[in-house]
Amino acid sequence: MSTLRSAKVNRLRSSTPSSASSRSGQSPRIGASLRQRPWLERAVRLVAKLITLSFLLSFGWVVLLKYLPVSFTPLMISRKLEAMGEDQDSRLYKNWTPYESISKEVALAVVASEDQAFPAHWGFDFDEIQDAIKDNQHRKRPRGASTISQQVAKNVFLWNGRSYLRKGLEVYFTFLIELIWGKERILEVYLNVAETGPLTFGVEAASRRYYGHSAQSLTRTEAARIAAVLPNPRLFSIKKPSAYTQKRTRQIARQMRYLGGRAYLKNL
Repeated sequence: MSTLRSAKVNRLRSSTPSSASSRSGQSPRIGASLRQRPWLERAVRLVAKLITLSFLLSFGWVVLLKYLPVSFTPLMISRKLEAMGEDQDSRLYKNWTPYESISKEVALAVVASEDQAFPAHWGFDFDEIQDAIKDNQHRKRPRGASTISQQVAKNVFLWNGRSYLRKGLEVYFTFLIELIWGKERILEVYLNVAETGPLTFGVEAASRRYYGHSAQSLTRTEAARIAAVLPNPRLFSIKKPSAYTQKRTRQIARQMRYLGGRAYLKNL
């Protein structure tokens, strides 16, 4: 019996280090590996610092733009450089205008046209995303499902183009502006930075350039026409609307009525 008891004790003792090792996980091995390779340890620390710094800078940038006008976006700069490269007039038409000074007809028009679930979602319309995925299986030209929040995140903070990196950053900035800015500020920025014509950004600049008056006095039809060109303002024209643009304008005006008019945006 004593021999059997001693064998059990020895087995327990021999198993103790491996059990402790399994409980500790892989961190001792990783730590040892890093110590054996000083350059790898320095690289890991550098990457960690860069990630932390990037987060702090982006967070601070978003907080700052909650209160300051968005004077320039990457898209504005890109359009200006294109015009300069083609020896064209590169003047940008833009007039930052507070939300209170913009007709709620145009605010409603862009929501009716671009993102009817805007007041309710948290930056992403998952139902619309699923519908777009299904539709795109049968379409030559894929349709997007970006919300107004996603478009603002892309226009204000990111570059043009398609990549997993840019899409991932779009998700990140969309989450931040929904959390920090709130719906009214997001819509205010969208109405000021959206491309509305050649070298023209924002509804105030479009209203003055194409209608001859401020965005505060936009009619429902005028507002709907601005919204109608937003998918491709370099192809569609507010000043010289095509048959398609006129048809789309009427459709948006009907949607504005179905949504209940300006009251739809009352509680942003």
